[in-house]
Amino acid sequence: LGVLGDWNNPYLTMTREYEAAIAREFCRIALGGHVVKSKKPVFWCPSCVTALAEAEVEYGPHTSPSITVKFPADEDLSRWIRQRCGGDGEVFILIWTTTPWTLPANLAVAVHPDLDYVAVKVKGEIWVVAEGRLLWVLGQIGLEQGDVEILDRFAGAELEGKRARHPFIDRPSPIVLADYVTLDSGTGCVHTAPGHGEEDYETGRRYGLDCYSPVDDHGCFTAEVPEFQGKHIEEANPAIVQLLADKGLLVAEEPMEHSYPHCWRCKKPVIFRATAQWFISMERKGLRKAALEAIEGVKWIPSWGQERIRLMVENRPDWCISRQRSWGVPITLFTCTQCGEPYLTEEVAQRIVSLFEEEGADAWFTHDISDFLSEGDTCPHCGSTRFRKETDILDVWFDSGVSHAAVLEPREELASPADLYLEGSDQHRGWFQSSLLTSVATRGRAPYRSVLTHGFVVDAEGKKMSKSVGNVIAPEEVIKERGAEVLRLWVSAEDYRDDIKISREILDRLTEAYRKIRNTIRFLLGNLNDFDPARDALPLEELQPLDRWALHRWGQVLGRVIAAYETFEFHRVYHQIHRFCTVDLSALYLDILKDRLYCETAHGRERRSAQTVIHRIARELLIALAPILSFTAEEAWSHLPGGLEEADTVFASRLPRPEEIPRLSPEEEEEWDRLWAIRGEITKALEQARTRKLIGLALDARVSLEASGELGEFLEERLPLLEEISIVSQMALEPGPQGAMAWEAEEVEGLKVWVSKARGEKCQRCWKWSEDVGASADHPDA
Repeated sequence: LGVLGDWNNPYLTMTREYEAAIAREFCRIALGGHVVKSKKPVFWCPSCVTALAEAEVEYGPHTSPSITVKFPADEDLSRWIRQRCGGDGEVFILIWTTTPWTLPANLAVAVHPDLDYVAVKVKGEIWVVAEGRLLWVLGQIGLEQGDVEILDRFAGAELEGKRARHPFIDRPSPIVLADYVTLDSGTGCVHTAPGHGEEDYETGRRYGLDCYSPVDDHGCFTAEVPEFQGKHIEEANPAIVQLLADKGLLVAEEPMEHSYPHCWRCKKPVIFRATAQWFISMERKGLRKAALEAIEGVKWIPSWGQERIRLMVENRPDWCISRQRSWGVPITLFTCTQCGEPYLTEEVAQRIVSLFEEEGADAWFTHDISDFLSEGDTCPHCGSTRFRKETDILDVWFDSGVSHAAVLEPREELASPADLYLEGSDQHRGWFQSSLLTSVATRGRAPYRSVLTHGFVVDAEGKKMSKSVGNVIAPEEVIKERGAEVLRLWVSAEDYRDDIKISREILDRLTEAYRKIRNTIRFLLGNLNDFDPARDALPLEELQPLDRWALHRWGQVLGRVIAAYETFEFHRVYHQIHRFCTVDLSALYLDILKDRLYCETAHGRERRSAQTVIHRIARELLIALAPILSFTAEEAWSHLPGGLEEADTVFASRLPRPEEIPRLSPEEEEEWDRLWAIRGEITKALEQARTRKLIGLALDARVSLEASGELGEFLEERLPLLEEISIVSQMALEPGPQGAMAWEAEEVEGLKVWVSKARGEKCQRCWKWSEDVGASADHPDA
């Protein structure tokens, strides 16, 4: 692919140095007070038997049993409802859930304090639901609002502190308040299991509920739920639904397909499960606030990336960094066996890091605890000298998140913070965020100055590439068939801010674009083989007017190219250079130059003027192209006069700033704009004459221009230059001769163009027609 890198010294996360850096950064964060151990719900994969971070979870379709369940009201709540509404019948609070297996862990029912709730008489019973969800509930059992009686209406806040009963376990389920309850789905009364949900956990903390999770590491119920002990949660789902039906507490059941979290490794559904884990706290030492401030000082490309990561950091829970695996870099903490508090000091951290540098992370498992701790190490909480090593390993997102410390800082040739982090849009919750948090926690700043987010590769119809669909285009196939340069050109030509399309048609188009750019470079080099820049280059003031214009035009293009590079808008680089090569150079400047380059005296000043400019354009064009068309630029550099004398490689040469390129004055630029407009009208007239077979080539034509006043004066002063850029044999300010074809200018007011056959004979050397062929030094033969 032509990528530059320190290939003999790559960074590998399993080297001793990298593993030692991971341990060093973890110890810094732990010693800074950011690491805590807590029992709270985390993503848990029963298949892989480990906790997962949010970034290790992928969402995909999953079918779950959707059930509406009656929770019986206790005696006090029933009395309160009956007294308010004057009705009779058993009272129930209705909840809805897509995870029946979490019902054994239910400890509360949540309602929104500001929503209106109703007590409804249904089939001799009194049901309590949110008024905004009543029609949906009735629809589940085939009733309409007119079929039931609304007995009373009250705010959710009035229910706080009252109690329902668990539907099949002998314990209360108190009613609590929560702002996250909505009318988007369900009944407006939310089944709450603090051990199986982040929001449920936070609600449980506010109300002093236990973080209860009777599910083991493999997703099976423990002895705490004897009815389902040993059953896997998926196996228990239908059994729980049947139990509810047998007790007459199941209102409705139907399968529901919805987006559900899956493990990024095994691709199987995960669960929320409370278990003791190590976390980096977002609040304990103000990490969230500091991270949000650091985000403001980073340049995000595209700009929407800033809002995306800001919202994620604002709302993210504490970072679960422990994993229950037997490989990886360990959590380098000790726990006091007497009081259970974690233990780590600066001296202990240094011993750990030193051993890791010598032996790698396996030293944690192969060495006895005495190799890390000394006799003087005592627990500051209870004075005990007995400790055990932590057995969990670190989340791999922590491993990659400290790459700024493990890769950039040890290398003298690299800078920290990094100029740019580059990845897909999914990394705002992954690498971009883990890197930000580890750097802010240890260095008080972001690890990057700018962050670039790109889309994903899709086919021509915008569909995700898949081997099963057969729409995958492999990079190695493109390289084998078309060369790496076409693949590199495709990368630069596409706007990476959206998903990036690739297809054979797109590659065909870019192959043609590459051919045009390459042929332009070949033309430039082909006309420089006798040019020595040190000997033959002319100073600016001696350049021909057209050559000065070309240099000015290149300066404009280069300015846009550099601005695009600086903002990482590579598609703009491609479009600017492609257009410059095909339009400004090939179709215009170089086409006009051919007479001078091929027909003028080899060492003449007119030819050297052209060579001076095309050498400069060629040199700077190659440098500008090098980041994109690396192989082409390097190959052409070796053929550029003076190239290898300047630098062994194009990548070691310096691209000039646009302000270093000689520019035209505003008056001169306006003059050229007018000349090109007039040339455009002449070109239209020539094309019409060619269509009528009056002429063949443009050089076969004599162009007569009719204009008066200021326009006539303008043309009279610049007639030779206009003749040159129009590539015609003869041009005069005169009425059109008999038989000439007339063209009324559309864009230039007051101009009339006449085209007739050129006079005289055709010069065999330059192909121009002249009346003095054979009698002039310019046209020496017939």
